[in-house]
Amino acid sequence: MQPFELSLVEASRAVRARELSPVELTESVLARIAAVEERLGAYVTVAADAALAAAVRAEREIAGSGPRGPLHGIPMALKDLIDAEGIPTTASSHVRTGHVAERDSRVAERLGAAGAVLLGKTHTHEFAYGLTTPQTNNAWDHSRVAGGSSGGSAVAVAAGGATFAMGTDTGGSIRVPAALNGVVGLKPTYGLVPRTGVTSLSWSLDHVGPLTRTVQDVALVLSATAGHDPRDPASVSGPMLDRFPGGDLRGLKVGVPRNHYFDRVTPEVEESVRGAIERLAELGAELVDVEIPMARYIQAVQWGLMVPEATAYHERSLRATPDLYAADVRILLEAGELTSAGDYLRAQRARTMMRDAWARMFDGIDVLAAPTVPMTAAEAGQEAVEWADGTTEAVSDSYVRLCAPANITGVPALTLPVGHDRAGLPIGMQLMARPFHDATVLRVGRVYEQSVAGAGRLAPLAA
Repeated sequence: MQPFELSLVEASRAVRARELSPVELTESVLARIAAVEERLGAYVTVAADAALAAAVRAEREIAGSGPRGPLHGIPMALKDLIDAEGIPTTASSHVRTGHVAERDSRVAERLGAAGAVLLGKTHTHEFAYGLTTPQTNNAWDHSRVAGGSSGGSAVAVAAGGATFAMGTDTGGSIRVPAALNGVVGLKPTYGLVPRTGVTSLSWSLDHVGPLTRTVQDVALVLSATAGHDPRDPASVSGPMLDRFPGGDLRGLKVGVPRNHYFDRVTPEVEESVRGAIERLAELGAELVDVEIPMARYIQAVQWGLMVPEATAYHERSLRATPDLYAADVRILLEAGELTSAGDYLRAQRARTMMRDAWARMFDGIDVLAAPTVPMTAAEAGQEAVEWADGTTEAVSDSYVRLCAPANITGVPALTLPVGHDRAGLPIGMQLMARPFHDATVLRVGRVYEQSVAGAGRLAPLAA
């Protein structure tokens, strides 16, 4: 096994045991990027020289005083919305050409303090406003979408081009590409990981979180990045996490949705996810049927919040340089100018009602288990999907539909691989819990992961 094939936990153990140096690990990952990047397009910027210099420093520090922690000397990537001092933050947009960050985001600062080695910046759907990331190809089938908006981060991790990566999630932007590329992704509780120095899409829905190869890896990264930041007005203090969640599932109640989450999903997705839920029962969990409250309002509330907030953020540049935006993003931003204050306030009110209803739902369960997305990776350029009930749905609407509730309510949501369709494309299951119970979804995900074969494997990189 080559170093780039190691999961974060495996690489960390090898580095701490002095069986692998940070320089050897970083060189292996950089070589992997060079070998696959032309096919994948995961990166906007690869800062190879700076990464190697950081790896040399990490190696000296570890040799001198020992590792600072499990991330010391581990190569990682940041989504190109997350500032790192001296490196461009372009948001994968011509609007940001030449923009170089003057200081670290809080996440980059914390990862740097933990000793992680920054490889570079990964592509996002422009300004995170989309669910496909058209610059990037799916790691399992290059003719299909990577998912978005953190598509570059998911593909880099799935292909061995980063040991872990950070993304953002406003309506599924960590979980969608994680599910489509067969990796693990966490949208933490709203406010648990600070967004200072991160380009916003919709400030009341934005989250920052990790994409990794295993659930255990996610726990390590979340422990390093979570915590209150006074510079982020939404930041909150939450309970610290067990770095290696595990145990069994006896006494744990898993909610199985009767509505919404299994409506309009492909048979292969339903079969794989229901099979994974049954596996949770075999591992000791009690399955409880639940009704998803206010399901018919979910997408209206998501768009009612996101569209006007995004337009407000881009107001000046949209008027000054509208032609620099990609057509799909510009249309959405212009649509936001037509949203009335009344519509926005109604969406806010509905969000409050939905949060309260979800809190009551979680009174009877510990975790909600459901599909992450209703179908596997769409063909590049595919605009719509036709469902068995005769309805037609935009691909972007399909991908956001099952992820949006966790953004609206702010609950933690973890996606992990649970199977493949007939074409060999990954299928993801989503685990959600009440706010600040991130450790609960990690525990359930880790127990499931330990019970199946092949967890953490790289994508086969189809030709």
